[in-house]
Formats: sequence, C-alpha cells, structure tokens
Amino acid sequence: MHPGAIAAVTPDKPAVVMAGSGRIVTYRELDEESNRLAHLFRAAGLRPGDHIAFMLTNHPLFLSVAWAAHRSGLYYTPISSRLQTDELAYIVDNCGARVFISSADLADVAASITDATPKVELRLMIDGVAEGFGSYEEAVAGQPVTPVEDECTGADMLYSSGTTGRPKGVKVPAPHGPLEEPGTLLQLISALFAPSADSVYLSPAPLYHAAPLRYCMTFQRLGATVVVMERFDPEQYLALVERHKVTHSQLVPTMFIKMLKLPEETRARYDLSSLRYAIHAAAPCPVPVKEQMMEWWGPIIHEYYAGTEGNGFLYVGPEDWLKHKGTVGRSLLGVVHICDEEGEDVPAGTHGTIFFENGGRFEYHGDPAKTRSAQDPKGRGWTTLGDIGYLDEDGFLYLTDRRSYMIISGGVNIYPQEAENVLSVHPKVADVAVFGVPDEEMGEQVKAVVEPVSMDEAGPGLEAELIAYCRERLAHYKCPKSIDFRSELPRHPTGKLYKRLLRDEYWPARS
Repeated sequence: MHPGAIAAVTPDKPAVVMAGSGRIVTYRELDEESNRLAHLFRAAGLRPGDHIAFMLTNHPLFLSVAWAAHRSGLYYTPISSRLQTDELAYIVDNCGARVFISSADLADVAASITDATPKVELRLMIDGVAEGFGSYEEAVAGQPVTPVEDECTGADMLYSSGTTGRPKGVKVPAPHGPLEEPGTLLQLISALFAPSADSVYLSPAPLYHAAPLRYCMTFQRLGATVVVMERFDPEQYLALVERHKVTHSQLVPTMFIKMLKLPEETRARYDLSSLRYAIHAAAPCPVPVKEQMMEWWGPIIHEYYAGTEGNGFLYVGPEDWLKHKGTVGRSLLGVVHICDEEGEDVPAGTHGTIFFENGGRFEYHGDPAKTRSAQDPKGRGWTTLGDIGYLDEDGFLYLTDRRSYMIISGGVNIYPQEAENVLSVHPKVADVAVFGVPDEEMGEQVKAVVEPVSMDEAGPGLEAELIAYCRERLAHYKCPKSIDFRSELPRHPTGKLYKRLLRDEYWPARS
C-alpha cells in the first residue's frame, strides 16, 4: 500500500493533522502534492538513484516532500532544522543533493550555504522565497497530479555522526521496486503493533529523525491518520491522545520523564484509554521511569533497539520486560553476537561489542574506512553499531555502554568530537575533552573539561566565553552546558586521551 492507493479509496481522510495549527492534509492532497513534486524532479533531470535534501521543521508538507522522493526512486536526506551553516553545507554537499528544499522560517541558514553547495541544481523554498531559491508553490503548480511513468521505491539516507566528528550518510540499497511491495519495517510494525487504516499515530518528535520519519510513512502506507506535534509538550501530548483518540505513538524516555513530572491532577485530567501501543526507543529507559509509566498507562509500553543502519532489530513487549527489567529486547532481525576484542563470542552475562549476523546491508556514504570499522574483523559479514552490552540466558540484550562515548540526550545522538573540534581551536584552549554526564531529565547532558592555556583565566568568565563560541559554530544541543577546568588532561605519551578516566568521575555508579 501507499498514499496513492489510500487516496483512491478514502481521498478525504486526514493523512496528516498538525497538532498546533490544526491544519489537515488529506490523502488526496498528500498523493497529489507528492506526485506534482515527483514530476518536478523528473523535469529537473533526476532519475532513480539520484539524491535530494530538504531542511524543514515539522511542516505540513514535510511528509509530502519525503513521499515525492520515495515514489521517484530517489535517495532523500531530511536535515535537522537546528544546524548551523557549516554543518548544513557539509551534509547537503556530501550527500550529492541535486535539489535542496527549505522553508521561509529557515531562510537565513538555508540561503547561507549556496556558495558551499555547488552540486545543487535546483533550490526551492516553501512559504516564501530567498536569494537563490525559487518558489516551491510556483514550481509545482503546473505539474501533473498523476504518478510519474517510472514510479519506483526510493530510500532515505540519514546522517548519523561518527566519532571523527563529521556526520556520515547511512546508505542502504534502494529497492527501486513497486511501491506496493512491503518493506521489512512494514512487516515488523504490522506483526508487533497491529496497525490498520483505523489507527491514529501520534508523532511527538522532529520528523528528520529516522524513527519518526519511517514510522509516520509506514502508518500512512496503511491509511492511518498521523498527528504531528510541531514540538513536544508533555501536557499537550496527553490532550492530543484524548482529542484524537490516538491508538499508537512512539516516544523517547525523556518524554516519559517530562510527563511523569506533571502534577498528579494534570496527569489524571486526560482520557488515555484509546492508546494501545506506546513504543519507545532511541535510548535505554531507566528502569524506575518505565515502571512508573507501566503503573500509569498499563502494560501497553513496547520497546525496540535498532539503528538508522537497519542491520538489526530487537523487541521486548511489556510482559517480557517485567520479567527482564532493563532489557532492550530479543532479536527479531539479525542474529545477535556479543564479542570480545578479538571478535570471539563470549558467554551469556559477559559484556562485549554487539554484532548482528544476517542483518540488513548498509554503508557509510563516501567513507569506506568507517564502513569497514562497522564490520566484523574476522570477515564473517557481521556488523555493529559499536554499542556494548550482554545477553542473558534467555537471549535478551542489555546495553551497558555507548559507542565511542556518544551522548544520548533526550533521545538525540550527540557526538563529542564535533564540540571538541570547535573548542580545540579557541586561542585560550590548550586541550579539551567532551563527554556525557548524568542528567535527571534528559538522560545525559554535554560536559566539557578544558585545559586552558593559562589557569589564571579559568573560571565562570571563560566558561561562558567558550560555550558562546561553540554555540556560534554548532547547533546548541551539541554544545556543552557546563565546563570544568584542569591544569592537565590525562593523555598517553602517544597522544591518546584517556577520556574514560575523566568520564568515570562524573558517573560514580559506573566507575
């Protein structure tokens, strides 16, 4: 199924409902809008396998743009609306986008990358225009509302940062088959969460992330209504469940925490009885938080562990989780192996790197070295996300560390090297280490430890200066919220930073 098939049967059914504005996009509108844009792609010379990029907030047309690329057989890269100029320019150029789409509310940063992205042949802006951009609305207005003749399935290519600082595109093979063919994700969602045309799916997160984008599009394949929050607010979330009789939703643990902090009378005010599946992923959920959510919402909370790379998928339902508290699930896609540093399997209960056998194929776009680093050193074809964990005797996986000190704050991946690269060139910084420290609400927050050129300057003034310096060059969520100062950072004579020694000081429970 796909929006065109749904539109043929229920054209006036809401495909998208914007939570704040109330704007509705029907299946007819979703189908026609995505077809017009698909024809524009073809008119611009794009063929299956080519690439587009777009930077939008949770806009009513976000999913129309995604569907236009998907049904054109293109690779498409949705980009965070929070990025700064250099970060945005790098991704648009690196992915090889021939078309770049943005909106008037992001015009300043979108227009600032024109000179740095010469591969882009067509720039379109929704809700207005900016220098170098044509009007999206005018460009698509005269295009046909029927499918392109060579309609076929494309694929997203989302950027997942690496420990070397620069983000890398996660590229999976584009199917290029008929839109009607069900993909692996549709099969998994259908088997686990029983979606149907009668479902109402509430998406509270930015759509440029992998799970919100893919789940929204999957539910639309079945003819469900997708309610999109422009931004998450805990009480509004509860009100939306009641108002729209939401049946399915996907969240991150930080959202649970924010809702649990609402006053008891606020939490009790809303009827949540329609909600049958509350799905969470992106970061491990603290056991006490999930226990409280189960007490409040009942046994409807489901968890999975997977990555943008699609090389494995683990799942745990509420009943199994209560028997195996803290697990992120048991494998449904890919055989899980826990390996030591030599690549050998270790016994149950022993910590090691998590590998998947017979999982989905992927590569990191333009980075064969990074692609190889995710592969089994023994050449068995297994792949890893770099996470550390262990299996219990029943095959349930528990995560115990994060790949290369990646920080997960509010369900968003943050890679310390990006902030380190910025701060290290500041004239008052001799050395710097960035890592995650505990945060009750967000799970982790970004911390920097700096060796200043002069310890005489260490203090609140330099801390504020360095944080502001970082925020001028990176999205704010990637920058440290606080900075401590040391006269020397622990480094090996070879230059290797012993970040673990620093990080463990802030994680006493793990030290």
